[in-house]
Amino acid sequence: MKNKAKLAVATASLLIGLTSTQAIAADPMLAGKVDCIAPAGPGGGWDFTCRSIGRLLNSFTNGEITVQTLNMPGAGGGVGFAHVITKRSDDAKVLAAASTATTARLAQNQFPGMKSDMVRWVGAIGTDPGIIAVNQASEIDSLATLINKLKQDPSSVTFAGASAIGGWDHLKILMTAHAAGVPDLKRIKYLSYNNGGTAVTQVVGGHIDVLVGVASSSKGFIESGDLKPLAVLGRDHLSPPLDKIPTSYELGVDVEASNWRGFYMPKDVSEEEYLWWVGTLKAASQTDEWKEAMVKNGLEPFSLFGEEFDQFVNKQVNSLNLISKEIGIIK
Repeated sequence: MKNKAKLAVATASLLIGLTSTQAIAADPMLAGKVDCIAPAGPGGGWDFTCRSIGRLLNSFTNGEITVQTLNMPGAGGGVGFAHVITKRSDDAKVLAAASTATTARLAQNQFPGMKSDMVRWVGAIGTDPGIIAVNQASEIDSLATLINKLKQDPSSVTFAGASAIGGWDHLKILMTAHAAGVPDLKRIKYLSYNNGGTAVTQVVGGHIDVLVGVASSSKGFIESGDLKPLAVLGRDHLSPPLDKIPTSYELGVDVEASNWRGFYMPKDVSEEEYLWWVGTLKAASQTDEWKEAMVKNGLEPFSLFGEEFDQFVNKQVNSLNLISKEIGIIK
């Protein structure tokens, strides 16, 4: 094994509390080609996650690992999830890209017969914070103004997002309105577009009132002055130059709506293989190369791995299930 790959294994073992002997014992099974399942077509967030981690791991292990992205669209990620469970159940050389959209669909039982504990959740390596923005010429000048309009008439404002009805962008505005005390959430108007870029241009063009999206696809339009951001949906400010945008928590609306990027793998891999992946992804995500990639692609830091990430995912699934019931998306 090359020196850098040895360093990767040793670093991973230190991070997860294994001895280097244990990590190296698992290593021969994990060298070579790895499949990363992007459960959607090329060009989307899951595809980006797989291709980005592929470049990172190839560099981090000095070529000991090569990642092949397998696009597997269908059922909003359900086809890929089912493939991992039924076809690759003990294969340690497969990862699958996931995000908050994955947990939202699991929460709403959109993957029939499948649950979050049927896979092993490896780690999250970044997040794309949710954001609410309007056209620069909009009369809606603040989150408070938007909330007041919704309280007076929930149907008076139309929102644009990239997810389907009941999907993550739709949930973001429903969660925000719910947290702010807006009544009759079912009357809120939401239009779904194929991707975040189309939703942004609809708002910039003045065709739709408000964008509910993510910081990465909004960044250029905010910097150019075409979009006026009302709030980041969470506790933390964005990185410069967008660090002046207020957070929803600062504005008195306690809602957290970031789209994390991460991975799961088959349930029946060995503990050593699972921990090897946890440590390797954690170490790789702390490199300058990945930090630069996050900045370039508009992601913010968000690192959770192993058991902590597994607990986070299952808690989020339960929380989104309750919210979806409260706002009438599911029974």
